[in-house]
Amino acid sequence: MRQRLDKWILGFTRRMRLRGKIVVLYVMILLLPTLVLSSGAVYWVIRSFHQSYTNTAEEAVQQTAQVVDFSKKSYDLLAVRTATDGELIARLGREYADMTEVVDTVNYVDRTFLITSKYLPGIADFRIYHTNETLVQDGQLLWRPEARKLSGMDERSWYDEAKKSQNPLFWSSVPGNPNQSVITRKIIDNTGNLLGMVYILLNYDAVFGELLDHPFNGGSLYIVDDAHRILAATDRSEIGKRLQLKAWDAGSLTGTAGAAATGTGTSVASNAASSAEDEKKGSVVDLSDTKEMLLTQPLSSHWTLVALMRTKHLDNQNRMILILIVSIVTFFLLLSMSLMTTIVRNIVRRIRKLGMRMGDLSRGEFEASVRYSQNDELGDLENRFNSMSERLGRLVEDITKAGLAEKEQAFKALQAQINPHFIYNSLGLLRWRAMDADDGEQIQIIDALTTFYRITLNNRISSIRIRDELEHVKAYLDICQFRYPGRVKVEWDIDEGALDFYTVKTVLQPIVENCYLHGAITRKPGAVIRIAVAREAGNMIRMSVYDSGQGIPAHVLAAIGQGTHVGKGGGFGTPNIKERLALYFGSGAALTIDSEPGAWTLVSVVFPACSAEPMIRREA
Repeated sequence: MRQRLDKWILGFTRRMRLRGKIVVLYVMILLLPTLVLSSGAVYWVIRSFHQSYTNTAEEAVQQTAQVVDFSKKSYDLLAVRTATDGELIARLGREYADMTEVVDTVNYVDRTFLITSKYLPGIADFRIYHTNETLVQDGQLLWRPEARKLSGMDERSWYDEAKKSQNPLFWSSVPGNPNQSVITRKIIDNTGNLLGMVYILLNYDAVFGELLDHPFNGGSLYIVDDAHRILAATDRSEIGKRLQLKAWDAGSLTGTAGAAATGTGTSVASNAASSAEDEKKGSVVDLSDTKEMLLTQPLSSHWTLVALMRTKHLDNQNRMILILIVSIVTFFLLLSMSLMTTIVRNIVRRIRKLGMRMGDLSRGEFEASVRYSQNDELGDLENRFNSMSERLGRLVEDITKAGLAEKEQAFKALQAQINPHFIYNSLGLLRWRAMDADDGEQIQIIDALTTFYRITLNNRISSIRIRDELEHVKAYLDICQFRYPGRVKVEWDIDEGALDFYTVKTVLQPIVENCYLHGAITRKPGAVIRIAVAREAGNMIRMSVYDSGQGIPAHVLAAIGQGTHVGKGGGFGTPNIKERLALYFGSGAALTIDSEPGAWTLVSVVFPACSAEPMIRREA
C-alpha cells in the first residue's frame, strides 16, 4: 500500500517543476488540514466555553440554593420551637378564671419569646395568635384573630386560611407588598386540637434580597413552593405569581422525596383549580417557551430554586471567539502563503546558482565557490561545495604542515634527550678512579647513582615491576644518606608477594624526594621515613611513604586535593603521578595524602595488581 501511494505521488508530481511540487505540498499538508482543524477547533472551543459557562452557572445556583435552604431552615426552626414549646401549649389550652394567672401567662410569653424573636435578622413582626376566650391579648406577642389588617388581609381571613392548610408550617408572600414574607406555624396540642398560630413577618431584603437581587450575567432567580408559587424573585413584581415551566404539569407538585413536612399548605386539588384562575388573571410567569438557559435546584423543604440565565452574553462570547479564530487562521494562512512564495523563489534561485558553480568545477576551476549566508540544508550543500572545491589545496597544505611539525617535534625530542651511554661511561670512569684510590664510600655513591639513572634515563619503558621501583627508591635514599649521614632512619615494610606485580615507573621516588625538599625531615631529631608495600583485598596494591617531617598545613592539603596548589619547584609532584596512574590504571588507581602539621605526612598510592605489563588506556 505504501509503495503504491509513493508511486502514485511521484507519478503525479513527476512533470512538475520544484515550485509546483512545493505548492502542492503546501496545499495538501498545510492549507487543507489547517482549514479542517480550525473548524474543529472553533467547534470544540465554543463547546468547551459553553460547558464551562454551564458548570459555573450550575455551581453558582447550587451554592445559592444551599444558602437559601440554610436560611429557610433557620427561620423554620425558630417558628417550630415556638409552636412546640410545651409550656406555651399548656398555657394556651388552659381555662383562666383568675386575672393573676392571665398576667402570669402574659409575663411568661413576653419573657420567653420576646428575646426569641430577636435571634435572627430580618424579623419585622413576631406574634402568637390564640382563640382562648379566657386569655387576653396584650398587643405585644399575644393576639386574637379579629378584623384588623394583617399581611394584606384581615386577621380572621388569614387565620381561617391557615387552618385549612394541610401542613403545620408554610411560607407566603404579602399581597401588594413584595418587600415582606410571612411564616405561619400552627400551635397544636397533644390531642391534635388547634390552639393558635405563630406569625412571623420577615423583611424580604434581609432574607432573600442579597441572594436574589443581583444574579450573575443579568439573569433571574426564582424561589417557588410545591405549588409553583413564587415566594421570592429577582423581579419582585413577580412574587406571588405562579411559575410555569415546560417540565411541570399544570396540576403536579414538585419537591424532594423524603423532605421535611415544612412546605406550603396548599393542596393538590386547590393548586389545579387555582392554576386556571391564575392564567385568566395573568398572574402566571410563563417560561415554557424561553430560549434562555434554565437551571432548577430542589431544596430540602419542597421548594425549588429556578435560575434563568441570559444566553445573550454567551452568544456574544461565541461570536467573538468565532470571529477571532477565523481572523487568526486567515491572517496566518495569508502570511504562510507569502512566506512560502518567498522561500520557494529563494530556493530555486540558489539551486540554479549552485548548478552553475558545479559546471565551473567540472571544467577544473577548483577555486570556484558559492557565497552562502543561511544555515539551512542548501547552506550546508553550498558550504560542502566550497569545501570540496578547495579540498585539494588544503590537503596539500595540511600534509606539508604536518611533515614540518613532525620533524620539528622529533628535533625537540632529540635535543631534550640525554644520552644514557655518555653518563654511564662517565660514572664507570669515576668508579675506576675511586677503586684506584681505594675510596669505598665514593664507590657506593657511584653505584647508587648508576642504579638511579639506569631507570630514570630509560625512556623506552613506562612501567616496571615493583621490585625495580623499590631498587630505584633505595638508590635515591642511599645517595641522600651519604648527603645527610645519620639524620634520617629508613624503615622498610615490604610484602614479598607483591614485588613481581607492575607499577608505573618513578612513582615512589618523587614522594620520597618531597620528604627531604618539603618535609624538612633532615632538620627534625629522630626523623623516620617508612616505606611500605602490601597486597590488599580486592586484588589491589598499596604503596605508602610515611615521614615524621614538618607535615602539610590544612589549607595546602585541601588545595592539593582539589588540584589547585602550585608550590615551589612544581609542587609536590602529585598531579603528574595522578595523571600517569590514571593513564595506565584508569579510575582503579588513587593517590591520597594525610598529614598532621608539625608531626607527620602519609602518602598512599593504590592501584590494581597487574601481573602483566599495563598498557595506556584509550579512555584516559
